[in-house]
Amino acid sequence: MKKLLLFLIFPIFLFANNSILIINSYHKGYEFSDNIINGIEKTLYSHTDIDLNILYMDSKRVTSEEYLNSLEKLYKVQLKNRKYDLIIAVDRFAYDFVLDIYNDFFDDEPILAVGIENFSQEKAKNYGVEDKVSALLERRDLQGNVDIIRTIFPSMNKLYIINDKSLNALHTEPLINELIDNFNGSFDLKYIKEDSLEDLRKRFSKKEESSAALFIRFYKNTNGELNKNQEIADFIKDAKIPIFVTDSLFIKKGATGGKVVDLYRFGITSGEMALDILAGKPHKVVISDDLYYIFDSTKLGEFTLPVEALKVPYELVNKRLTYYDKHRGFINFVFTISPFLVFLILGLIHNIYMRKQVEKDLRSRIEFDETLLNAIESPIFWQDSKGIIVDSNNTFCRLVEVECKDLYGKRLEDFKDNIKVSKVIEVLEKYRQNEDENYEFHYEDTFGKNRIYLLKQEQFKDKKSSAEGYVTIFTDITKEKEIALEQQKNRQFVIQQSKLAEIGEIFSSIAHQWKSPLVEITAIAQELFYTKNCKDIKEDDSFVKDIMHQVTYMTDTINDFQKFIMPSNKKINFNIEEAIKSMLQIVHHNMKYNNIKISLNIEKNTNLNVYGYKNEFMQSFLNIINNAKDALLNKDYKDRKIDINLLNHGDHLIITIKDNAGGIKDENPYKIFEPYFTTKEDGHGIGLYMTKVIIEDKMDGQIFVKNVEDGAMFTIRLGQKV
Repeated sequence: MKKLLLFLIFPIFLFANNSILIINSYHKGYEFSDNIINGIEKTLYSHTDIDLNILYMDSKRVTSEEYLNSLEKLYKVQLKNRKYDLIIAVDRFAYDFVLDIYNDFFDDEPILAVGIENFSQEKAKNYGVEDKVSALLERRDLQGNVDIIRTIFPSMNKLYIINDKSLNALHTEPLINELIDNFNGSFDLKYIKEDSLEDLRKRFSKKEESSAALFIRFYKNTNGELNKNQEIADFIKDAKIPIFVTDSLFIKKGATGGKVVDLYRFGITSGEMALDILAGKPHKVVISDDLYYIFDSTKLGEFTLPVEALKVPYELVNKRLTYYDKHRGFINFVFTISPFLVFLILGLIHNIYMRKQVEKDLRSRIEFDETLLNAIESPIFWQDSKGIIVDSNNTFCRLVEVECKDLYGKRLEDFKDNIKVSKVIEVLEKYRQNEDENYEFHYEDTFGKNRIYLLKQEQFKDKKSSAEGYVTIFTDITKEKEIALEQQKNRQFVIQQSKLAEIGEIFSSIAHQWKSPLVEITAIAQELFYTKNCKDIKEDDSFVKDIMHQVTYMTDTINDFQKFIMPSNKKINFNIEEAIKSMLQIVHHNMKYNNIKISLNIEKNTNLNVYGYKNEFMQSFLNIINNAKDALLNKDYKDRKIDINLLNHGDHLIITIKDNAGGIKDENPYKIFEPYFTTKEDGHGIGLYMTKVIIEDKMDGQIFVKNVEDGAMFTIRLGQKV
């Protein structure tokens, strides 16, 4: 091999027709760049007329300005009076170094940059070498790897992205950010960047169910300390979750696998590109798309990952040895020594007998499974990868009204004239389009009763027979739905019952409010009767206006009451201030009669719009106000007050109702929200319970209570919709 390390010596080959200088960003023995250079050598050394020289920068361990200046001086001596036909820069540091020294060291030599991830033509232009630079760019397929992991690990709910804080990592970061920004999967995506390798080892030393990691790189800790490849390999191998990679560096060293850049093959492609440049072909920038699906068979088995689900060509490493591979010598020995052949035959006979016994047991097992499946009420059927029905239970046959023996070996589409089968085909098609939305459907059974089913479909694969397909299960949830509907009706009944419990209070308030207008109307009518002789039309008009004013007041009162007692049918966007004032108007006279002062304070610029059930909210608010009123009746009538405050906190509207009735006499104030808990002798104990149900279950809000100063304060938090 003609490779030469040019730190100490630099021999000159006098008989080479073409001379190539390779500047490696890293030190000799660094596997990443060594694999690329081995691939380049494989290609270039097939041509005997090429002189290949290599310089190593050691940028992984030393990156100071002083070191680069010293390196430049050393190369100035080594490269003096040398002429090259091509300079190959391996990775980012070498490429940047070549650009910096080009005008001082070289004349018109072309440059080939290999292994970098982000290439800027503008940068080459700044150095005046844009027409001399070609590049073979390394592009990691992060999204492709995430898709692979999701496919072979469908139960995964968390994926870690592991990267270090080096300069190379910064060039990969845009790809990671793009992945995270565009990610909309059904699992958590966590980016780990600043931990040390030891911290990573501890983090993944314990088994974490349904988790995996995608390893980008971790060559440096946050303190700048360089991790050895063997240390990284040990971490990957010992991790208790599957670790996937984006290049071939740690394949066969503990990584589970992935869609990777094969560094050796990448080097071969780089060598071929170098030959094209030497042949005078135009300069070009190429993004390498030679990515390979490579997986470690041992790791796949350790984490039970079905790589066959990918349905793409893949390569397995660290394959488990077959029985023949393990015992090759022994088997050859047995066949070589003929006297012992009879023992082998006897062994085969015994094996056949045992096989027959296993088949018998298997048939019994199949019969048992068939009986068990037919006992299941949920319809179940199997299809192979071509959609042919392999098996089903009797419940499914009854569902589609087709004999089981007629179904086997055929597709559902063969029975599309059957209305029941046609319905199943339609349901399955919608489910495949969006299983998260179309998993529930209605179905009319043989007796004309509407039934509700949950649909679930899973892929299966038999490794022994290589058979694969889908199993489909229909779960009848009709009874559960009916129970849920009944529970909803009962809850609505309880809400209305709670509202009716408050109606007595409101009737009392309305009675008080109507007494005053009725007295006024009576007085006006009497005065009009006794002064009728005056014939004053203007005065008559005045009497009529006074009467109509009082009647309008009474009409508004009863209209507000009617709106309140009617249950809300759907959520609406309403103004909370208007709802509160409307409720206070109904109970105004009752509060005034009991000498209770109510103040409503609204913080400046408060957004008062909420989305929910207006009448139910008013009922909840009334429950709190009436409880405060009952408590205040035990306090001196000269100092009874209720303060209501409205303000915004983030995207929420906060409502506080505070009284000065002495607070809740209980160690745990939250007991007042429990059903049938009451401190009143004639209390029913469902008012505040239904308040909590309405606010938290129907309005998606929260309600709290606590004792403050000389009273109690209720706090309601509601989400807003403009």
